[in-house]
Amino acid sequence: MKRCKSAAILCCILLVISLTGCIAPNIKLFSDAKDPLAERVLMGKSEPKVLVVPIQGVISDTPERDFLRDRPSMLQEVVSHLGKARRDGKVAALVLVINSPGGSAGASDILYNEIISFKKKTGAKVVAVMMDMATSGGLYVSLAADYILAHPNTVTGSVGVVLLRPDVSGLFAKLGVQVIAQTSGRNKDMGSPFRTASEEEFAIFQGVADSIAGRFLGLVEKHRKPDAASMELISTARIFPAAQALEHRLIDGIGYMDRALETARTLAGLPDDAKVIAYRRSDFPDDNIYNTTTMQARPGRPLVDLGLPAYWSRLAPGYYYLWLPGME
Repeated sequence: MKRCKSAAILCCILLVISLTGCIAPNIKLFSDAKDPLAERVLMGKSEPKVLVVPIQGVISDTPERDFLRDRPSMLQEVVSHLGKARRDGKVAALVLVINSPGGSAGASDILYNEIISFKKKTGAKVVAVMMDMATSGGLYVSLAADYILAHPNTVTGSVGVVLLRPDVSGLFAKLGVQVIAQTSGRNKDMGSPFRTASEEEFAIFQGVADSIAGRFLGLVEKHRKPDAASMELISTARIFPAAQALEHRLIDGIGYMDRALETARTLAGLPDDAKVIAYRRSDFPDDNIYNTTTMQARPGRPLVDLGLPAYWSRLAPGYYYLWLPGME
């Protein structure tokens, strides 16, 4: 009983300290975005170097806030990796380890452009290796690579865009609640969750979706050059297993991480024992190429669990290069 009381008191003290910000600057319970990235050698001894960059989870430019610490957005974290590699000058190749269902159309496009820019400025070669999935925005980002490798069980594809917007008009009608909007133009409040969209608004939304999807399809044609029959199938936004993705030229090969590293070394003209490095914000014992985190693991569960899927809090209304069933 005494132990339970002591634990409860300690938790209360930590909670008060974290909420008031009265924590000493040199006390850190977890690594966070304020910790600098530092190079860790995973294997090899010779230079130049191959940098392994994880692209894990939903692609977003929104930072996350965990209990007692901050986590940078995926976009911020990957761009930080690219910036550090560009300043190094010895990084001759990147291996992008992608395991993502996609994310926001804007963040996916920015990340693709950052990788293209990195290649132009440094001359480095880029290999994308797809893990469980690299769908929609995950595939979009991989288009910047010189070579795309998928694992035998990878799921990819979903080349298209989805508009997510809530509609609570039915619920409000049942509750007898009405929201009235006075606007300066008939489409000013289009997409309002408090009413059903008009036919004109549906058409406008569809036109924007088609335009954003058109950029994605254009990049697939530019980088992957599928034939007309494959392009027609890809444009349906369906998913593909690795073997079919190879058949339709969405990827260049099927294999594992050792092949991805070998391909990166070959493209960059590096020796077999070239250093393979990663950037971390924490030290990890027995670190290796399959570690996709840069910081210490986050606390397991939130203080209050509402029983909702974690991704609902991260998806604001908008257009996404995203395969929804692939979200955790």
